Amino acid sequence: MPVAWIPSLMQKLTAGQQQVEVEGATTVREVVAALDARYPGFKERVLDGDRIKTEIAVAVDGEVVAAGLRAKVGPESEVHFLPAISGGAR
Repeated sequence: MPVAWIPSLMQKLTAGQQQVEVEGATTVREVVAALDARYPGFKERVLDGDRIKTEIAVAVDGEVVAAGLRAKVGPESEVHFLPAISGGAR
């Protein structure tokens, strides 16, 4: 089953869990819904309406996804929720 990796800044939402197995999820949307069902408030923390918040990046199997919530998740996938990194040299 897919495993969601939770960054340290969000682990207070998951009772300190860094990794959470998510049964039956086939999309990022389903991963978020399953995490929110188990840990209320998770969805609110990562979504802005029906989109992933701009300050959050989601990677599936090591690739940051452009498809957002529609991104496919396989039975052995790792889904990482990451604080988005921005900025750079001026």
